[in-house]
Formats: sequence, C-alpha cells, structure tokens
Amino acid sequence: MASENEAALSAVRSDSPTIFDKIINKEIPANIVFEDEKVLAFRDVAPQAPTHILIIPKLKDGLTGISNAEERHVEILGQLLYTAKLVAKQEGLEKGYRLVINDGPDGIPVVLLPAGASNCLQMV
Repeated sequence: MASENEAALSAVRSDSPTIFDKIINKEIPANIVFEDEKVLAFRDVAPQAPTHILIIPKLKDGLTGISNAEERHVEILGQLLYTAKLVAKQEGLEKGYRLVINDGPDGIPVVLLPAGASNCLQMV
C-alpha cells in the first residue's frame, strides 16, 4: 500500500483514483470511525499520536487542497471542521486535540508529533 505521502502527491498530480478514493469506495479496508453522505473519517494506519484520525470529503469537486478551494466548497469545508468536532467528542478528546490540514506538495509530509503529544485529527 502506498504511503500517505505518495498518495497525497498522486492526488496533486492527477485525477486518477487515490488511496483515499479507494478507501471511500471500500476497495481498501480502513478502520472507519465516522461516515455520512459527505465525509469519511478513519484511523491512520501509521499514527503519529495516540489518536490519529484522517477526515476526508467523499466528493472532491475539484477540491484537492485548501489552495484549490472556491466559494462552492464552503459547505464541505465547514462539514469537515464540524466532523472533526463530532469525531473528537466520540473519541473522548474533551481536553483538546490538534487539527492539521495538509495542502500542496510542501504540506504533505506526515505530521510528526513528539512522544506524548496531543491527539491529532487530520484533514487531507
């Protein structure tokens, strides 16, 4: 299976299916913690924190990163943030968590957190 970095780079370069598309389509197994008609959240296979969950939109509609966001993406961007709140509550993260948004080739590297770091909800 491709690394998160390779998957993200391929998403930037083309419209071919990414590892995230394959997870959404249930072609690749994932430990899903939240799913509705717009958003999917699942545990990272190589967690960098005690709780490390990826939150992704199910439909891209041209939204391959924050730098590509347009006014038509406002609703899904808000939905991603609201889902982070729901997942954090579901995971018992009342004391707080880190929310990370990766964007572009230089924003892709895996989030590295020090040992004992806060929990991480990551939007990709």
